[in-house]
Amino acid sequence: MAALLLDISVWSADLANLESEFRRLAPAANSFHFDACDGHFVPSLLFFPDLIARLRPLTPVEFHLHLMATRPLDLLPAFLDAGVDRVTLPIEIGKRVSPALDYLLQRGNKTGLSLDFDTELLQVKDFAPRVSRILVMGTQMGIKGCDLDPRACPRISELRRLFPALEVFADGGIREHTVPQLRHAGAHGIVPGSLITNAEDLDARLAWLRSL
Repeated sequence: MAALLLDISVWSADLANLESEFRRLAPAANSFHFDACDGHFVPSLLFFPDLIARLRPLTPVEFHLHLMATRPLDLLPAFLDAGVDRVTLPIEIGKRVSPALDYLLQRGNKTGLSLDFDTELLQVKDFAPRVSRILVMGTQMGIKGCDLDPRACPRISELRRLFPALEVFADGGIREHTVPQLRHAGAHGIVPGSLITNAEDLDARLAWLRSL
């Protein structure tokens, strides 16, 4: 399997010093992961377009937006104009997924879907031709600091079996003791937060992750 991909969560960085954080973390990042919410689909708000637009010139690293919103088309134009490269949408928004994916593809953006714990994996089939990545939630959306849900690893393995052409990432509960489990289950990548941002020896932590 290719090297583990790191979609580093900006939510776990030093939010008061993001410019220096980008300089510090960019060599480790395959992408920077921004969580954005509408306060309805999940109660948080998190990152917003004007902030992302200000951050975009600071690094060439890909910006990945996980947009947890009931009406994504109301928010997507502003986020794309701000410089987002890839967007993941929750499959649980139902009939609003397809038009949002179509809009993203028309704009030339990379696309993905996130799956909550109880979502049937076969629902991905209807969208698989239009996405390149599946984000398997290991904790409740919009909440950090929780341990990995035990359902995550079996779901990753099953997604790899059902949809071998898609990248499968794990988001939430990314800890030193869970990353080997996720990798063994078949995860192509993870969304690390404090595992990376709070590492006492970042180079050593990266060497370990790349060895998995």
